[in-house]
Amino acid sequence: MARAKKLFTIGYEQTPAKAVLDELQDAGVKLLVDVRAVASSRRPGFSKNQLAAGLDERGISYLHLRGLGTPKDGRIAARSGQFDILHKIYAKHLKTPQAREELDELSALVKQSGPVCILCYERDHAHCHRRWIAEVIEDRDGVKIENLVAPQV
Repeated sequence: MARAKKLFTIGYEQTPAKAVLDELQDAGVKLLVDVRAVASSRRPGFSKNQLAAGLDERGISYLHLRGLGTPKDGRIAARSGQFDILHKIYAKHLKTPQAREELDELSALVKQSGPVCILCYERDHAHCHRRWIAEVIEDRDGVKIENLVAPQV
C-alpha cells in the first residue's frame, strides 16, 4: 500500500530566513507555496523575490497563491488576537471562486509534486489560516499534515 502524501506547513515569525530554509531543506520540501495575501515582509529574506531566490539556491521551487491569503479584515483580527473572528472571515473567504480554484491547484500539486510546504507568517499554525488550508487538503486528499517549526536563533 502506498504511503499517504504529506503536506508541510511553516511560519517564519521570529525566525531568521536561513533557519526556515534549513528546516525546509532538512524536511525534503521540493515546493514552497506562499499563502500570504501580500508576499512582502519587513523581515529580511521573506519578501517574495528574496524568498524565491533563497529557495532556488537550495533546489526548492516557489509558488505564490495569493488567493489563499487572508483578507485584510482577517489579518486585522489575527493581529488583535481575535482568532474566532479570523476563522469566520477565512471560512467565508475559502468559498470564493479564486480561493476554491487555488485550493484545487494546491491539491493537485500535493498529489503530483514532491513534498510541498505552505508558508505564512505566524509561527504557531494554530493561530494561522494555513491551518485551515491544510485541514481542507487533509480531508479532501487524505494527506498527512506536518507542521514544521524552525528554531529561533
